Amino acid sequence: MAKTETATLGGGCFWCVEGALRELQGVSSAISGYAGGKNADPSYEDVCTGKTGHAEVVQVTFDPAVIDYRTILSAFFSVHDPTTMNRQGNDVGTQYRSVIFTHSPSQEATAQALIAELTKEEVWDDPIVTEVQPAPTFYPAEAYHQDYYANNPTQGYCMAVVRPKLAKFRKAWQAKLKPAA
Repeated sequence: MAKTETATLGGGCFWCVEGALRELQGVSSAISGYAGGKNADPSYEDVCTGKTGHAEVVQVTFDPAVIDYRTILSAFFSVHDPTTMNRQGNDVGTQYRSVIFTHSPSQEATAQALIAELTKEEVWDDPIVTEVQPAPTFYPAEAYHQDYYANNPTQGYCMAVVRPKLAKFRKAWQAKLKPAA
């Protein structure tokens, strides 16, 4: 059995991040959930208040022999705007912050190095505000949030926000995507 690693990433609404990262070769799962807050077992309604301190995140399980952590992070940075504090588009609040929750000192070093590299390359006009913190407890989101885009492609938010992000992601990451089923 292949050895797997975990990445926990928040980049705004988890539906976009989860929808994109689950398509990468080597990713065995992408679970939407919550992390970084003070309440145990928060609900979506709790997190949406912005008072729990949780971020909407995606916990990704991947095979590092197929896709490395740095590539997962690069894909993550390509699917959201890491320069807006507590915001992604019209989604505003601390629950939508850009955050990398690391699971090892190696992951922390990789995240910090990539952020420094992207900053030096001036990939974005504004500074990267992505937080890098040790991974706290992860709470899976409610069942209806899992694989949300695939299950609800005609829902308004999916059509207006998720679909265009996924189309752009698929074009940029075509060589790293799982074969079409």
